[in-house]
Amino acid sequence: MSYLLDTSSFLWFVGDDSKLSFGTRDLLENPGIDIYLSLASVWEIAIKARLGRGLELPRPFPAFIDVVLDNYEFIILEITVLHLKQVAELPLIHRDPFDRLLIAQSIAEYLPIISNDKAFDAYDIQRVW
Repeated sequence: MSYLLDTSSFLWFVGDDSKLSFGTRDLLENPGIDIYLSLASVWEIAIKARLGRGLELPRPFPAFIDVVLDNYEFIILEITVLHLKQVAELPLIHRDPFDRLLIAQSIAEYLPIISNDKAFDAYDIQRVW
């Protein structure tokens, strides 16, 4: 089975944050599961860390992302034209552009998304928490 990890869940997982549910942590630690990390999430973290928007990383972003990618077996999900076309077709329920791209990727790639964001439920995707 394969899943797409949303940005908050990714940060909570690698930061060992208690906001991540035990069931979700077990899923993410299962070696038989493929976990996709979107470049949209990487981009969002880079922007928010640089702007100082309530996101504190344990080290500067370039070092943070290098350490994470070296220590976890995430599969990087590139952003494609197909994903952007899917974004253009989404109803304007969720306004966050990064979340909209994750939703589009979830639809286009047939990947359930790991997220605690209930706003995702308004779209035709499977949300796991």
